[in-house]
Amino acid sequence: MEEGGGGKKRELGLWTRRIVSLIAVGLSMFQIYTAFFGVLESTRQRSIHLSLILILVFLLQAPSSKLKKSRLVWVIDLCFILLVLASYGYVIMNSQEIASRMSYVTDLTAAEMLFGVLGIAILIEAARRTMGNVFAGLLAVFVAYVFVGPYIKGSFGHQGYSLMWTVDHIFYTREGIFGTPLGVSATYIYIFLLFGAFLERSGAGEFFMNLALALTGRYRGGPAKTAVVASGIMGTISGSAVANVVTTGSFTIPLMKKIGYQPRFAGAVEAVASTGGQIMPPIMGAAAFIMAEFTGIPYIKIAAAAIFPAFLYYFSLGWQIHFRAVRQNMRGLTAEETPHFGRILRSGFLYLIPIVVIIALLAVGYTPLKAGMYALVTVWACTLVNLAHPMGLRQVWEALEAAAKTAIDVAVACAAAGIVVGVVSLTGLGIKFSTMIIQAAGGHLILALTFTMLAALVLGMGLPTSAAYIIQAAIVIPSLVKLGVPVLAAHMFAFYFAIVSAITPPVALAAYAGAGISGADPFKTGFTAWRLGLAGFIVPFMFVYGPSLLLQGSPGEIALTVVSASIGVISLASALEGYLIRQLSLWERALLLFGAVVLIKPGLITDVVGIGLLILVLLRQWHVGRQGRIVEVHGNSR
Repeated sequence: MEEGGGGKKRELGLWTRRIVSLIAVGLSMFQIYTAFFGVLESTRQRSIHLSLILILVFLLQAPSSKLKKSRLVWVIDLCFILLVLASYGYVIMNSQEIASRMSYVTDLTAAEMLFGVLGIAILIEAARRTMGNVFAGLLAVFVAYVFVGPYIKGSFGHQGYSLMWTVDHIFYTREGIFGTPLGVSATYIYIFLLFGAFLERSGAGEFFMNLALALTGRYRGGPAKTAVVASGIMGTISGSAVANVVTTGSFTIPLMKKIGYQPRFAGAVEAVASTGGQIMPPIMGAAAFIMAEFTGIPYIKIAAAAIFPAFLYYFSLGWQIHFRAVRQNMRGLTAEETPHFGRILRSGFLYLIPIVVIIALLAVGYTPLKAGMYALVTVWACTLVNLAHPMGLRQVWEALEAAAKTAIDVAVACAAAGIVVGVVSLTGLGIKFSTMIIQAAGGHLILALTFTMLAALVLGMGLPTSAAYIIQAAIVIPSLVKLGVPVLAAHMFAFYFAIVSAITPPVALAAYAGAGISGADPFKTGFTAWRLGLAGFIVPFMFVYGPSLLLQGSPGEIALTVVSASIGVISLASALEGYLIRQLSLWERALLLFGAVVLIKPGLITDVVGIGLLILVLLRQWHVGRQGRIVEVHGNSR
């Protein structure tokens, strides 16, 4: 579900591949067993999960890209694996005693101190290998803050904590590494990764792509609209913007270029559509499961609240694509180039059943863990019926293995972010940071939101979405709540910007992946993606000022907010593309852009102004077009 540092992956020999495969499948079987028969005591469940993940990290990821083939490094990494078994194995074997001991009162033994220090250091190294030096450096800075805090003057100083107290808090309590984020990774997230792996190997990806192409392919700019639909569907399952770009983009980007879209525009469309998958219900990204645990709001309510913001995100992208297609007089695909909708639906409607199962089970009160597990079984059952794509033992084994490998980045991110959360809760840094934001904003919500947006974008550029969101939940989001923002809106606000960082230059990873397929300049593709995804930067402000967009309010309030917001994103799309019913002048674009901005804040006056400006520009365009037609008719009559 997350993007990691794949540049250091080793080239494995036959026996090493078999060992990796056995460990990966073993991890998946452990997760399935506990999902069916009951999760173990929390510390034991999380420590087994993380131990196997870390072993996979040191088998699959070399310390650097230059040392991928070094035999000496293999010796070092085998030592790391032994240290994982020693430190995290100690937690596994003694989880009951650790859970029941009196933290901060009962001193750690020398062995416990050693295992704790090693466990933290090993996790930081694993984070460096999977997510890069920036994240590892951030973790090191937070750990160092515990010890240098007494020497910092001002509000960011603290009393100081001993090494024993620090290790106890971060490694032996559920306030640190083995906290809520890792708990979510070891239960809900992993099961949904398994679901996605089974769905992918069942042939569902091809079905959803063909279905999207059959629905949209014949319309103006059809392949670009296909990318929006297909990437939205596949993105909610995979939860990874980059992986989604690579998967669906290899098909949609060449089609977009074929009908006349510029390479950078084609790559950007796919990047924006794929990025939105993490905000698309019913599954969304890994961070959504963590949000449910942090806020105490049932996951189904979070998924429901995301419906209209996700709709507006894709609605804006669709209108920008349409306006550009009309302005450049583009065609759609021919009937011969487009699959037949009825035939596609008949051949693969079974793939829709697991999605329906998830929604239905969540709606009637099942936990995400059980809903995901039964949906997983449903996928396998559907392949037995659909003889075109049967899943034999080999495909099942590959799905189990693939899920474990995909889980590496998510699990390491969640566990490593637990170090940050542990430091924040130990030192009170979160309260200090929130106070600083409120003071810097002068109590003005718009400034606090802007600071939060910038923090989320910066964190999201260097970290996976889940890690970026967890850190914000600890140090940034509390300031928004103190300023009166509803809890769900505050968390969704930060969550959104951590996601759209994937299309925000200068480090727009999803856009760069799209550029790699389209052959365009990466930076130009990134800037185009940012412009296409601009609604993703506006919608979060909309639902903070109008929580009814998150289904918080009466049906009338919700309907009015959604309608006005929809009109706002149409105005935004038109202004950005410079086209409505014909080419827009500069001042018409300015009016539409201003109208889109004022519609951010729900209210009668702002709605009237925003809608009025759109109507004014429409009338102006209609009048100019009518005058032009009259002149043309008179000219022909002469």
